[in-house]
Amino acid sequence: MAFWADVDTAHILRYQEWHNCEHIPERVSIPGFNVGRRYRGIAPAPNFLMFYETDSAAVFASEAYMARLNDPTPWTQECLSYFVNPMRNIYSLQAEAGQAAPMEAPYIHLFRFNMDAKAVPWLSAEWLPAVTALDEVHRGRIYAVDEEISSIMTSERQIYGGGPGQQKFLAMFESSQPHTSRLPAWQRAEAACPDSAEQLAARSDVFIESFWLEIALYADV
Repeated sequence: MAFWADVDTAHILRYQEWHNCEHIPERVSIPGFNVGRRYRGIAPAPNFLMFYETDSAAVFASEAYMARLNDPTPWTQECLSYFVNPMRNIYSLQAEAGQAAPMEAPYIHLFRFNMDAKAVPWLSAEWLPAVTALDEVHRGRIYAVDEEISSIMTSERQIYGGGPGQQKFLAMFESSQPHTSRLPAWQRAEAACPDSAEQLAARSDVFIESFWLEIALYADV
């Protein structure tokens, strides 16, 4: 699950305290949750990205998760009201390349876009391995939105008001450096892929964003 939001300056510390001390621990205690992370946006990206990894997208429609979403704590009710321009999507993993960083990767680079689903094999077989092979990149993943689960209405969603974004695909790259996707080496790696110009030009509604890591919490195993 990826959740983008801005938070007004006056509420940022309160939001961070809630998210660190109550919300992430609550979420990763739900069966099927593996890790929760929060990232800080590098302008012009939104202030924050909250990102949770689970066993599968179905976890976000599970009885245990729905119970939490439909019975938010008083602190959750307060802090969800601070969100500005919220957007929340549930995704299914389509492809992965590279290896997780030895420790948490300090930066991530996101590409949100629309594209004919027939191009996913090209993204997976050509583009993803090419850019993940760069020294600055640890791991790359491609996700497709699960529109049915993303659209479920809950008590929490009624507070913050945000719904799914318009882009159907998300590519995430974990990196050791900021702005990795702007490096000449990245451009050369893309250009070396067969049919790169044609395939990349077929993307639409493209947003490119960079974030740095604020917190990561893993579930007990």
